[in-house]
Amino acid sequence: MRLAYDPSHYRDNTNLKDTIDTVARLGYEYVELSPRKDFIWFYEYPKVDKALIKDLKRYCSDAGVKISSVLPVQQWSSPNEEERQAAVRNWKRCIEITSELGVDLMNSEFSGDISRPVESEAAFVKSMEELMPIFEREGINLNLQSHPNDFIELNTEAIRMIRALDKDWIKLVYSVPHAFFYDDGIGDVEQHLEEAGDLLAHVLIADTLNHKAAFGLRYIVNPPDAKVTIHQHLNPGEGEINFEALYRKLREMKFDGIVTNAVFAYPDRPEWSNEVTLKSIREGLHI
Repeated sequence: MRLAYDPSHYRDNTNLKDTIDTVARLGYEYVELSPRKDFIWFYEYPKVDKALIKDLKRYCSDAGVKISSVLPVQQWSSPNEEERQAAVRNWKRCIEITSELGVDLMNSEFSGDISRPVESEAAFVKSMEELMPIFEREGINLNLQSHPNDFIELNTEAIRMIRALDKDWIKLVYSVPHAFFYDDGIGDVEQHLEEAGDLLAHVLIADTLNHKAAFGLRYIVNPPDAKVTIHQHLNPGEGEINFEALYRKLREMKFDGIVTNAVFAYPDRPEWSNEVTLKSIREGLHI
């Protein structure tokens, strides 16, 4: 099992070298290279050259940290063809960067337009048809997650879509703080993991409240009933995820993929947050 850290707490106020050094100091051997403005940002063309790639490799080597995966988020499922083409172009560069870093895994989201699921699915499949030969040529694996407000939100549908691609190098990311979106407010983490089975390759650890609970009053929205997508990435125990069941099921499955600390709620107290979450992961998974 690889225990990794998503350094999103540090992306807005810490340079790349200090971020890698911090990941090592916090107790991690692996870092998930999530979006940041000075490297690969959401929906944009990567701001990376050969010198920065070389620097990042040196930072990691000096700190004793390995990159578990590179995480771009692009609108490759957009029903807008111009936007989709731009996303594919950005993805090609992201794959090239990942290959140059010597990393063999990328993970991402389905994206798209939740209000146009059929057109978004068609766009996603079209993008994958263009990109899959490049992934295979470069020897890079891909893990995918459904994210709140993606054209796919349900866990079952995400699994079906991955199986439809029918590639043994494309697997599932299970994001714990999205659990209540995965089954429309139930949050049955054990069932989600059971459904995933052999596709499960990556688990993101964070807590959240159930946005469907308390007759819609768990969150106060103004105006009432406005269509808002909201969730948190809290420390385990601060929300309503059943972490006892989650950890038990992962142990039963003998899960041996990547487990990432994906708590983003405390940029003002990141070290304290890491202590809480890392303790939960180690105790819960007996590592």
